[in-house]
Parts: sequence; structure tokens; C-alpha cells
Amino acid sequence: MKILVSNDDGYLAPGIVALVEALSPIAEIVVVAPDSNRSGSSNSLTLNRPLSVQRAENGYYFVNGTPSDCVHVALTGGLAFKPDLIVSGINQGQNMGDDTLYSGTVAAATEGFLFGIPAIAFSQVNPGWTHLDSAARIAREFVERRSGVLAGPYLLNVNIPNLPYEEIKGLAATRLGKRHESEPVIKTKDPHGREIFWIGPAGKAKDAGEGTDFHAVANGFVSVTPLQIDLTHGAQLELLRRGLS
Repeated sequence: MKILVSNDDGYLAPGIVALVEALSPIAEIVVVAPDSNRSGSSNSLTLNRPLSVQRAENGYYFVNGTPSDCVHVALTGGLAFKPDLIVSGINQGQNMGDDTLYSGTVAAATEGFLFGIPAIAFSQVNPGWTHLDSAARIAREFVERRSGVLAGPYLLNVNIPNLPYEEIKGLAATRLGKRHESEPVIKTKDPHGREIFWIGPAGKAKDAGEGTDFHAVANGFVSVTPLQIDLTHGAQLELLRRGLS
């Protein structure tokens, strides 16, 4: 198996190092990741400047761009082969519910999926890298034993509780939950006295009932959510057809 690994925390992040170490015994790994933290970059591609690819001492390739840039460059000009699987992560912090729209971790996997390659995004629920060894072990077992349960290309969003391996209760197939609206921006001043803004915290979980990713991880399970790209609102499309006829 040949696996392309990326992330949004940067090529030096503990999460990607742990993921590569876990997957290396079972696959040929190539890492193409951002040169620095690109959290919240979503599916953006860099179109206003050229990108450079450099190789670090540990053999990882790093790009001065977004997670989507990394996978795009790798698949369209950087690799001499087509990977069997794209794996993104392990992210420092959850990517659940509405988070998936903003997540660079999910975006890296999505870019591979758009090229017809199975892709998985792995995240730990809480930041701080606690029990990262447990998350890496789960990622390896998932890739090794369960990543082939779906037919054809797939896009999976996996969130792992920060728990010792022995305390993880299992895997749960879930749907995305829903958050309340984000908290207001935080206003402050720069050193010159000009008003500046920091994006506020994400909203609390609104739809966290049974079957959601929020519910699964809160109860000690690894949440596995299949994602799709078609954003078409089917019900409104039919109403629109009638209204425009």
C-alpha cells in the first residue's frame, strides 16, 4: 500500500510524526505537508503566488501553502505514483459538526477524494496531544483493518477521544452534529492603537444527540463519519424548478 500523508498543523507537528511512525510498518509513506500551521484554511488553493516544495531532514516534503495545495501539488506533479490512500492528521483538536467546513485537516483528505482516491482525516478531540500514542494506534488499526469496508473512493472524518487505548470503547458510525453560532469576535488594539479582531471560539454543540459525532466521542467512542461533496439542496432545487418554470 502507498499512502500520501498530509495535515494542517505543519510538517513538524507531533500528530503527523506519530501518524507516520504508526503507518510506516504497513505501507510506503510519502509526506507532503504545509511548512507551518494552516488550521482553518478549509479547501483553499493558493493562486496568487507560486508554491515551493522542499525536503526536510526527516524526509518529509513541505510546501509554503495550504493543506489542499500540498495534496494537489503531490498528485498533479510531485509524485511518481498514484497513492492507494490519502491520510490527513493527526489533528490537534476536533473536526466535528460544522468544523468540517473550515478544517484544513479534512480539506487535505477532501482534495485526494476529489481525485478519486480514498481519503481519511484523523483528529484528536482535544488539543494538547494527550494520549497521542493511543490515537496513532487507532489510526493504524483503522487503515489496516477497516479502511476497505466501503466500496470505491470514500471520504471519512475520524475523531478520536483523548483517552488511553484501553479506555476507548470502540468505533461508531456517525453523522455530523450541529453547533450553535460562533461566539463574537474578540476586539483589541494593535501596538499602534488600531482596532483589530480575533475570530471568537466555535459555538457549543446544538445537535449532539445519539448518532452524532459529538455524542459518540462524549461517550468514549471513536467517531467515523462518511462525508460527501455534493452541496446541492435537493428540496430547494425542486422548488426552484417550479418557481422558474
